[in-house]
Amino acid sequence: MAKPTTPYYLIDEQKLLKNLEIIQQVRELSGAKSVLALKCFATWCVFPLMRKYMDGTTSSSLPEARLGHEKFGKEVHAYSVAFSRKEVREVSTFASKVIFNSVSQLKMYARDTRGLPLGLRVNPGVSHSHYDLADPARRYSRLGVASLEEAMEVASLITGVMFHFNCENDDFKGVAATLDQIGEKYGPLLQKLEWVSLGGGIAFTKKGYPLKAFCRKLKAFQKEFGVQLYLEPGEAAITGCGELVTTVLDVVHNEMDTAILDASTEAHMLDLLIYRISPKVNVPGPGRYPVIIAGRSCLAGDVFGTYKLKSKLAAGDEVRLADAAGYTMVKKNWFNGLPMPSICVKRLNGKLETVRQFSYKDYLEGLS
Repeated sequence: MAKPTTPYYLIDEQKLLKNLEIIQQVRELSGAKSVLALKCFATWCVFPLMRKYMDGTTSSSLPEARLGHEKFGKEVHAYSVAFSRKEVREVSTFASKVIFNSVSQLKMYARDTRGLPLGLRVNPGVSHSHYDLADPARRYSRLGVASLEEAMEVASLITGVMFHFNCENDDFKGVAATLDQIGEKYGPLLQKLEWVSLGGGIAFTKKGYPLKAFCRKLKAFQKEFGVQLYLEPGEAAITGCGELVTTVLDVVHNEMDTAILDASTEAHMLDLLIYRISPKVNVPGPGRYPVIIAGRSCLAGDVFGTYKLKSKLAAGDEVRLADAAGYTMVKKNWFNGLPMPSICVKRLNGKLETVRQFSYKDYLEGLS
């Protein structure tokens, strides 16, 4: 087929497979299960590949849970910071587990769940995050029950708990130490349960991560407390497998060159603005020519970053931005009415497939 028109998100299944094989290795060596965190990645055109290596999905809303059920299958873990009764009743028609964020919601809606296994999110009070915005144990956090006593009082209503205490944590020793703290503090509760989710944010697919030690730790935790562990990889499942492929529309100069792409941080890679980070540029490679790479929206701060590249950029040049899978397509928006990037997949056989294109009609129908 003809090369897609930029901008487009490109998912490479060969690169995705490398992460999935590591997830499979962890499943086999540790006995822990892995469910895909849809809040990070919900591009279901590659679910047929992912479901071969994962045990299901975990969600943060009714629509996410429904997507997991309809497009991924297998286990569906339904969590939300706050459910309505209508949502609980609907999600309970297809979920495998319903996980509540608070004791009050658990008590309020336990009878509306059709006898499903129920869980409770517990805030261990410790976490690893590079950003306060994403820290689940930040001061005044509303995420999970902070009191062991409060959780123990409703232990008879639940079969498991979820601890989500990591964000892009590649420090195995830190994860292991926190697991020890959780075991020591919550042991009496864990002994009463059947499963424990450790949430996402553990970067165990990163190159050089001590997988064997990680698996031994997970296996030992399960044996000590007699529980089935779950991991909720999001970034770990899809890191390094996606790019945002763009074209330079113009180069302007104000003290230094700024290349303006046919894409936008605000609209197409929103996490870059939220956390004030810059993506790696895969194409062109690094070099000696300084340039600011920016988006085409009217937002003054719509800037991808400042780089030194191997060649000067000019209108018509291709620029490929790395790590454009996690928290990109799930957050893309119609700011400025900018054209929405297509979604393309490079399949395992090398074939490039455009699986979704967007038009003015999509923009129009998202408004009223």
